[in-house]
Amino acid sequence: MEKVLGFLKQLAENNNREWFNDNRKWYEESKEKVIFLTDVLINEIGEFDPAVRGLLPKDCVFRIFRDVRFSKDKRPYKTNFGSFICKGGRKSMNPGYYFHLEPGGCFVAGGIYMPPSPVLKSIRNYVANHGDELLDIINEPDFKKEFPEMFDDKLKLAPKGFAKDHEHIELLKYKSFIYSKTLGENEVTGDNYIKQLVKFYEQLYPLNVYLYEALAR
Repeated sequence: MEKVLGFLKQLAENNNREWFNDNRKWYEESKEKVIFLTDVLINEIGEFDPAVRGLLPKDCVFRIFRDVRFSKDKRPYKTNFGSFICKGGRKSMNPGYYFHLEPGGCFVAGGIYMPPSPVLKSIRNYVANHGDELLDIINEPDFKKEFPEMFDDKLKLAPKGFAKDHEHIELLKYKSFIYSKTLGENEVTGDNYIKQLVKFYEQLYPLNVYLYEALAR
């Protein structure tokens, strides 16, 4: 992934269409490496999570082109590559496994990010009645060591329909149910980095199983 990070570093410094078109071959080579990595991760994750088996990498990798129509930031390209591996692909809003490649900002994550209101309501209803099961998962020592805190995106007050003194009120306030772990660039370029990524995703698997249970109700 060193060459991919090299491309992204240069893109960050030259975020314009002229430079991008002059270096399109470098982009295409970088994209292919990310697609290949995603394919490998799909197969490895599929060994313990059958929900992702048969996924196509193209359905998981995010486009590098930014939608600038309604943004003050008119830079045309993202300065990262990302893949979200989940049942139905990145657009499905299912729980899954995320890989983010960006100079100085690489990370892995798992769970569900900013679900729409009906999905979030289903999760909250399930947590309200099965909160202890979620606490068992996120407080498991090995999990807690690598993923100590949920992504901090939560309401200040109790969500509508839930008592402010509910025993799991702090969990119910979350708007995303996702855990992430920052990675150094050496952790995504070494000889065994894929094996380490898969280990992290396997630790996140029980969280995704829990969220699938919540969405099945």
